[in-house]
Amino acid sequence: MQSSPLGLSRFNTLPAAEAERALLTCCGSLHWTRRLAAHRPYPDLGALLAAADEAVYDFVPAELDEALSRETLPLPPHGSYSVAHTALGAAHSAYESRFGHAFVICLDGYGPDEALDQLLAGIRSRLGNDPEEERVLSWDELRRLARGRLARLVRSLDARTEPQEAIDPQEPADSGRPDSASDSPYVAV
Repeated sequence: MQSSPLGLSRFNTLPAAEAERALLTCCGSLHWTRRLAAHRPYPDLGALLAAADEAVYDFVPAELDEALSRETLPLPPHGSYSVAHTALGAAHSAYESRFGHAFVICLDGYGPDEALDQLLAGIRSRLGNDPEEERVLSWDELRRLARGRLARLVRSLDARTEPQEAIDPQEPADSGRPDSASDSPYVAV
């Protein structure tokens, strides 16, 4: 993973409230955001990501529920056709009805042309899981999503020349925001 010394330095020096707002866009757990903000400064991106992983590993059930409740169904990849939107909406509704939270998946290694197929296949295959098995899978996918969003957050701070509002690393790659990464494999559904 590419280091972002300037972005990390900026992250380390953000006021606590601003850091927490930015971190909340990476993971919906208030405990997670406060913990990461409180343990600054981080010497390098690897240390920050390790701390993020550890914070997710330490989630109690209520913190996982809180983080999952803040995940939303994003738009399908740009250029996908309306039948795909309908299929994704129906699959997500069935998933949310069965498990009580948004479907989360990390699509690392898949290009935009494969993301929708993998997304639909993932949600359909996981619909058959028992609730406890799905909880464990969702927890790990959420950890991977938070890790990717956090790396993009730091990279986006590296590219900034002046202070701006807290960024949202969950925005679609074509959002036009400077923190958006078109090569991002992370998708929350």
